[in-house]
Amino acid sequence: MKPDNQDSGDESGRPGAVRELLGRAGIGARRLRTAIRLLTERRLTLAELIRESGVDRRTVEALLAALGDDLVRDHDRLHIAAAAEPAYRALARVDQLAATDPADPLAPLVAANPGLVDQVRRWVAEAPPARASLDHVPATPETVARRALWLEATFDLDDARLLCLGDHDLTSLAVASVNPRPAVTVVDVDDAVLAYIDAAGLTSVRCLWSDLRFGLAPGARGWGDLVFADPPYTPDGVRLFLGRGLEGLRQRDQARLVLAYGFGADHPGLGLKVQQAVSSLNLVYEAVLPRFNRYDGAQAVGSSSDLYVLRPSVHSPQGLSAKSVNIYTHGAQSLEGVPSAPDDDVASALQAAAAGPSGLPVVTVGPGERVPLAAVFAGPPPASLATSGVAVNLSGDPGGWLVRVLLAVNAPRLALLVPNNHPDLANEAAQRSLRETVGVKYRLTLRRSTPGPRHAIVEATRIDPGDLDPAQRTLRAVLDRAHGKVGNTWREALIRAAAVTGATMTKNEARARIRELAATTWLLDEPLLWLPRHRITEVIRTIGSRHSAPAPASPGQTS
Repeated sequence: MKPDNQDSGDESGRPGAVRELLGRAGIGARRLRTAIRLLTERRLTLAELIRESGVDRRTVEALLAALGDDLVRDHDRLHIAAAAEPAYRALARVDQLAATDPADPLAPLVAANPGLVDQVRRWVAEAPPARASLDHVPATPETVARRALWLEATFDLDDARLLCLGDHDLTSLAVASVNPRPAVTVVDVDDAVLAYIDAAGLTSVRCLWSDLRFGLAPGARGWGDLVFADPPYTPDGVRLFLGRGLEGLRQRDQARLVLAYGFGADHPGLGLKVQQAVSSLNLVYEAVLPRFNRYDGAQAVGSSSDLYVLRPSVHSPQGLSAKSVNIYTHGAQSLEGVPSAPDDDVASALQAAAAGPSGLPVVTVGPGERVPLAAVFAGPPPASLATSGVAVNLSGDPGGWLVRVLLAVNAPRLALLVPNNHPDLANEAAQRSLRETVGVKYRLTLRRSTPGPRHAIVEATRIDPGDLDPAQRTLRAVLDRAHGKVGNTWREALIRAAAVTGATMTKNEARARIRELAATTWLLDEPLLWLPRHRITEVIRTIGSRHSAPAPASPGQTS
């Protein structure tokens, strides 16, 4: 490669190699021509070139190789040498690109909302880091703002309900900023994302936890009018998110599902598999907006994806059965991830920990086991777990399973296999938080690097309710019924606790007491198990405080 002031050579040299590349691209060469135009106009990083042209990384690298010495690299910036620019601009037919570039229909809306992109940019800058294991590839702030403006311009959102299935991109916040009238529910597997969205303080947005492989949070089922999702770009991932979206609709005749999805120009077969997965749900394609979404990453698909607008038909299913599948493209839960069953020595150590010193009979829970994880999340687990040691394989836990299995299962003893770097074990503060969450239910022993460096075993021994004070016993009754609505289980716990002291408390009195104590009343209508982690902590601290316990009976009072 040559310095900026060096000549490019005649047109039969490098421009010829680029012309050959354009010829092989056929009618798809326009994006390559756009990449050439960009390189003649300003200095760009490789990521910027891919994102702005929409050309996948492999093809961009082929273009850069074809440019040869006519390409100038200035640290991480790329551009075509000044002397070679006229030849390449002619080759790219820059005038034809400019004359035929369609107008951006959202440009007036973006201009009319000058602060929106800046606000989204601030939110994105402070958001929890992207997690590759969950296929987080952040959409650009401009894309997030444009999504909100497009949704507002396309649908009548006033008093409607928008359900966001996963929202690391913070689309929910952008929509609520553009129009605060629609109710927005976000479900996500990442508790950090849910806490961050909640902390924004937008009253029209509520958050619920869901790992969509195990189901949709009860509070989101049959709730929404419009679904938005940017799922993992695998056939199973797209099908799962759309299936849960169907489950989240309250009416179908006017409902829509809006999906972000893209595939590389050289991989139409993958696009076909995904579209076949969509078709298997009998969804109608109402529109496809090419390259609507741009990303900071996803270079294999040109850092861009299309926006699909889908409409349910009378033949679309109500939802999907819970099924633990590998839906991601990275990490242990990817299509090429590690096997779900632990090695024999790991399984033996887990079984021994579950049996404990008293040699309890052991029931195994996890992928491929007699009791699948989906059964633990779907409702009260089988009765056999209440009298056995329970061995739970959580080796694929993305972070939110451990605490919720401890809440869901009522057993004398549990042993839970988790990754050794599990966020609840990562440091002293995280371990203390885990113990505080389940401390009135289980006594925990955390065995890091057991039985090997990749795993840890969490041993949980049930605490006798007789060892607890009145407020703790009230909390324990709620934790033992984590599948029930918080308001209902708390009410019944207060009534039973009052009876133990010789007092009488009616259901209405219990409800009034709960409304007095609860800072966030909508939580009362949700099961504890499906609340975001920070909301679980809020409920536990409120119920467990001593002032929430029923007062002892006054002299002469009868039950």
